[in-house]
Amino acid sequence: MLLAIDCGNTNTVFSIWTGSEFISTWRIATDQQRTADQYYVWLSSLITLGKIKVDITDVIISSTVPRVVFNLRILADRYFNTRPFVVGKPDCALPVDVRVDEGTGVGPDRLVNTVAGYDLFGGDLILVDFGTATTFDVVDADGAYVGGAIAPGVNLSLQALHQAAAALPHVDIAKPQRVVGTNTVACMQSGVFWGYVGLVREICNRIKAERARPMKVIATGGLAPLFQQTDALFDAIEDTLTMHGLTVIHNFNIGKN
Repeated sequence: MLLAIDCGNTNTVFSIWTGSEFISTWRIATDQQRTADQYYVWLSSLITLGKIKVDITDVIISSTVPRVVFNLRILADRYFNTRPFVVGKPDCALPVDVRVDEGTGVGPDRLVNTVAGYDLFGGDLILVDFGTATTFDVVDADGAYVGGAIAPGVNLSLQALHQAAAALPHVDIAKPQRVVGTNTVACMQSGVFWGYVGLVREICNRIKAERARPMKVIATGGLAPLFQQTDALFDAIEDTLTMHGLTVIHNFNIGKN
């Protein structure tokens, strides 16, 4: 079985892949100080509580937080007796090309999403990922990653409003009943919600115009269904896009050996 690990700036997701399906997925807050032993205690406790029979033989890691990778490598080596594949490292090959400016580093999560998007939907895609940042990744006709755009994440924007303006409270993102709010919370929710609807639509439209070809828009991330309630911004929503990409990359590398 494969243990797929996606470490983001806010949360780290662990999923167990049998070769045909994910049988369990767990999420934990990303903490650069968490040790391999702490990861294992947490993970093994969840496996025991869920009464899941697992035999992890392989591990693959995608991490946007470099300092976390060290302890995740130790976790794989010490407790599962395997050398993990780490996306972005020389020994972890990708089944797609990366065509960006020389010397430019691309986040592993964006590369993994590209691989997954191409595997599931083919080429000519715009992948919108609602994470700590809201990212737009462009997948060429042959599956290559060719760039994109990065905007502040939705929750990050709300947090910045709350921290920078003393009179503004912390609010949860939600679709407001009306555009014109009649109280502070409603005003903030309207500004953020409709602001991001406009941001997503405008960036996607400009990418399509610049590429001069039909393109599908695929969304992922916890807030994707919320924004899909408006004007059908996306052609599809894929909750497990990143995890699927990790399994594809793992299979590609195993096949090369």
